[in-house]
Amino acid sequence: MTQLQPSGHADRFTRLNLPPREQWPDFRFDLPELAYPDRLNCGAELLDRTVEKGLGDRMAVYSSARSLTYAELLAEANRLAHYLVDEMGVVPGNRVLLHGPNGVDLMVAWYAVMKVGGVAVTTMPMLRAGELAKVIAKGQVGFALCDPVLVEAVREAVESEPVLGRIECWGEGSELAAALPGKPADFDNADTARDDVALLAFTSGTTGQPKACAHFHSSVLAMADTFDRHGLRPEADEIYTGTPPFAFTFGLGAFVVFPARAGIAVALPDRPGFDALCECIETFRATTLFTAPMGYRALMANWDTHDLSSLRKGVSAGEHLPAAISDAFHACSGLRLVDGIGATELIHIFIAATGEPVRVGSTGRVVAGYQAKLIDDDGAEVRDGEVGRLAVRGPTGCLYLDDDRQASYVVDGWNLTGDLFRRDQDGFYWYFSRADDLIVSAGYNIAGPEVEQALLTHPAVAECAVVGAPDPERGTIVKAHIVLADGHFAAETMVVALQDHVKAMIAPYKYPRAIDFLDALPKTRTGKVQRFKLR
Repeated sequence: MTQLQPSGHADRFTRLNLPPREQWPDFRFDLPELAYPDRLNCGAELLDRTVEKGLGDRMAVYSSARSLTYAELLAEANRLAHYLVDEMGVVPGNRVLLHGPNGVDLMVAWYAVMKVGGVAVTTMPMLRAGELAKVIAKGQVGFALCDPVLVEAVREAVESEPVLGRIECWGEGSELAAALPGKPADFDNADTARDDVALLAFTSGTTGQPKACAHFHSSVLAMADTFDRHGLRPEADEIYTGTPPFAFTFGLGAFVVFPARAGIAVALPDRPGFDALCECIETFRATTLFTAPMGYRALMANWDTHDLSSLRKGVSAGEHLPAAISDAFHACSGLRLVDGIGATELIHIFIAATGEPVRVGSTGRVVAGYQAKLIDDDGAEVRDGEVGRLAVRGPTGCLYLDDDRQASYVVDGWNLTGDLFRRDQDGFYWYFSRADDLIVSAGYNIAGPEVEQALLTHPAVAECAVVGAPDPERGTIVKAHIVLADGHFAAETMVVALQDHVKAMIAPYKYPRAIDFLDALPKTRTGKVQRFKLR
């Protein structure tokens, strides 16, 4: 990608706020299927082309609420696209917040935004108003489509970020739902460029200040044309399912992009939790599962109470898959899990344990279309068997929107993921640890400073430091070390009070599952907290 194509965006905010070209990763399109045309709309490629291939009668999505064929999904997306343009005034390049749980409505909304040339900003359902306000401000988001159950947090966020001027809810009884049947079932898709931004995926990183990862229309297709096509090799009768939200690019790929690119179906659980997941697998005979290692532990506990025999493949990502879990799941199910590592910055998985031979405990080898190397602190490659920092490049890469942290993530055209690995002589990568202070718990990325900030707003907390602590169920948990203010005392009731306080301030999955009360935090002579001692 040597030269940007003429943009199809009338609103050029995202293109104008991309990093300087000298800080871009070295995008490489080394496979024939990655030779995308200059004009590209990923929504059209995923839906319109699938129907044009004669697959319109195939099931696209199963759910307990409603199920749609590809022809029906295309018609609904087209009707909503008309509503976005005609009633809401969305023009190509406008950012549209999508806030809701995984479901058919959220899927239709995502496709509609793609087709009108908008930029989708899909957010975690659990985010509080303050967190949503940061996203709205960073992306200068002007429009929102929401689940009615979650809309109040969005409305509260608008009080501090009035740039979001139009909020609509989907669902029965809404103005939007009433208008859609009268809209045409066809739509002239926006003439976007392959390197127009299609979505902003937000990640906290280590500081808690959100980073907006911009991904092109070509990047959306590339994640399917690399890992899914060459790693999972979907068959026509497969049905994908799992737990990651669409707001995670892990979930967006697994449940929206991959199935449509292959013309197969996805089955969506009707609520969070592993009971619902098991019911979904059992009801719709799902074949291919995507979840974090903790999810496979939960499935093993439910193996004898649900009929999960339809499963053929399991993909584990979000955090390192321990060999013990891989072996235990294999003993339980007869299936060998596909471990993988991806990053929001690179949109999906780029190293995976697909195919043969299987080396349990290894994350696998580089996915077709990508290159990887391990480097030392000076940027020199380390020898096989030595631990180094993981550097990756391929058809996708990190483009932080208006963010100085771009310069530290992309170095000499390579994406530095923040992970430490060693590589054996056969090209298998073995996870060692994170190279930064990011806490990865049950597949969720959690920034310690953000949890600290929430704790410090409680009157009982004088000082605190948050680190990750090992946990057999979640891999790692958030652990807070707290110095109490005068007049407050360590007790179980204080632990619960502080945990509840954090849940009310930020997304509940970020709360400290363990709290240790200290008389003082370990510090350097200059007053810097020595987190390595707390670990």
